[in-house]
Amino acid sequence: MKKYLHKNVYEMAKERMSFIFDEFNSIYVSFSSGKDSGVMLNMAIDEARKRKRKIGVLFIDLEAFYRKSIEFVERMFNDNIDIVEPIWVCLPLNQPNGLSYMETSWLCWDTPKKEIWVRPMPENQWVINENNNPISIYRKNMTFENFVKYFGRWYGKGEKTACLVGIRTDESLSRFHAISADKIDAMYKEKIYSSRIINNVYNFYPLYDWQVEDIWIYNAKFNKDYNKLYDLMYKAGVPLNRMRVDEPFGNESKAGLNQFRIIEPETWQRVVNRVSGANFGCIYHNNKIANTKHPLPKNHTWKSYVQFLLNTLPEKTAEHYRKKFETFIKVWKEQGCVLTDEHVKRLEETIPDKIINTHAFSKRGKGDKEVVRFKEILDEHSLDTTRDLLTWKRMAMCIIKNDIACKSLGFGITKDLMEKRKLILEKYKGL
Repeated sequence: MKKYLHKNVYEMAKERMSFIFDEFNSIYVSFSSGKDSGVMLNMAIDEARKRKRKIGVLFIDLEAFYRKSIEFVERMFNDNIDIVEPIWVCLPLNQPNGLSYMETSWLCWDTPKKEIWVRPMPENQWVINENNNPISIYRKNMTFENFVKYFGRWYGKGEKTACLVGIRTDESLSRFHAISADKIDAMYKEKIYSSRIINNVYNFYPLYDWQVEDIWIYNAKFNKDYNKLYDLMYKAGVPLNRMRVDEPFGNESKAGLNQFRIIEPETWQRVVNRVSGANFGCIYHNNKIANTKHPLPKNHTWKSYVQFLLNTLPEKTAEHYRKKFETFIKVWKEQGCVLTDEHVKRLEETIPDKIINTHAFSKRGKGDKEVVRFKEILDEHSLDTTRDLLTWKRMAMCIIKNDIACKSLGFGITKDLMEKRKLILEKYKGL
């Protein structure tokens, strides 16, 4: 284990847990059934049992879960019912869908789609759904993020409340930022592993400095229960640092789609039927077609490649893209777009004859970025990897990624597209 002077990360986590229980009467664990939150829950249960106190355990069931994950949740609740107050949420919540440009979110436990739910509604005594919901902060079809944000206020009933979250900084860059960001005014008593969420509700991350090996050392050394799905992943050769059991449709976790297909093929069939783009994401994740490193074919410029791609599309689809591209080009040439000083400098050094720096500051955001217009369309530019520019490459990638809404060019989904989608869904809903 990683050392903290004379203490290892387990000993430090125990000290943090003791501090939280000393400071807060209202405590709950955000439990996802994953390896990290499993350790977090086990440690919290040990501390609560030592103090003869009860703690809440929030499990948000997002419908598309592995069976073994659900079995683990049920075991943890049943085996520790003397200590835990289970809150098993099966409410319709909007979640991001990183697999489709047409449906960028999906609604779990959506009642009108009951016939194609990935799993039937759980029937245990802890389930909270639309028929028995006591959680007053819930709003119809609210986002997952907002539910998590406001839940603590409801659970604590106005008291100072602590939410224990099992995330580690070495798991991902976004998790590192969640803990390491400059937040001196939001910490609880200057504890770096804490963050105020809303009013007097705080998140605590006692495992923030653990590495993935520490998780499994803890489970083995103290003979703790864990999600047995990880055993299957290990046998399948999945590296420790890539084992995840999140719902698989967000940008971070969609790499596990193929794993879902292999481990539970019967569940996977229902996932494909339920979530737009799931099968495409499974096939093409990490493939050249799904990223900006798609190579330019021989004897083509990006401009000629765009023309080639348009000529291969059905006429209606090609015309749709042409109109979007015309608007995209017009905006960059006539109105211009905002760029940072650093990016403007790079363009002035590399293509000074192809841009016009208006030296006018945009009114968007902080108003500290200059508006730049393009005199002509670039084929590509090295800056295009960090900042969206007017290039033929961007338009080609838009077609390659099947981005019919052209969101990668800054467009939103129009009413016309939404109406077409509605008509198609109505036409084929009986299949």
